[in-house]
Amino acid sequence: MTDRNPAIDTDSGNWTLAIRRWLERRLPLDSLLPHRMPYYVGSWVYVFGVVAIAGLIWIVASGVVLAFFGPQWWHISSVGRFVNSIHFWSVQVFFIFMVLHLWGQYFMASWRDGRAPTWMIGVVIFAVSVGTAFTGYLSQQNFDAQWIAVNAKDATNAAGVGAFFNVLNFGQMYGLHVMIFPILVTTLVALHVIQVRIRGVVKPIDPAGSAGGAGEASK
Repeated sequence: MTDRNPAIDTDSGNWTLAIRRWLERRLPLDSLLPHRMPYYVGSWVYVFGVVAIAGLIWIVASGVVLAFFGPQWWHISSVGRFVNSIHFWSVQVFFIFMVLHLWGQYFMASWRDGRAPTWMIGVVIFAVSVGTAFTGYLSQQNFDAQWIAVNAKDATNAAGVGAFFNVLNFGQMYGLHVMIFPILVTTLVALHVIQVRIRGVVKPIDPAGSAGGAGEASK
């Protein structure tokens, strides 16, 4: 007669163990933190994505400083104007390289081999980022922000969302810009990177006409 471990009998109802095993199956450490990558990962298309993430990090860091000191601070402080400039140019870097990455992945047909969720998350990131940038312009508290808001109110009212998305409501736009949209963007970027790690990087299209097999996440 063999001794039985009481802990084994309760493993079937252990939700933490079930989640851990699910994560180990879906995202093993070899895929999450690979030490070797296929040669085609060195393409500039993927470098563009990394630069976009770097720009996002600077956006969040400078945005936290701007939000901490308030939306009027950068109008009256030289340091505030400097931090605001970092925030502004980080946004330009983020959008430029995100669009280059998006176009590159489109022409590479990166939704192949079961990677459609990865591609769609990237498209949603772009859409949410546009809304984030728009609310950022409305949060400047200067004549530019007023002009943009007054011209945008007719468009939002015509679209039937003016009652929920009031561009003339500074508090709402500022709250969306510093809280809701940044959380959405950073969460989606994290999910996008995890999807890349799970499914690997898509192989280049075969010049002979074959779509190619699934790319490897690591070697």
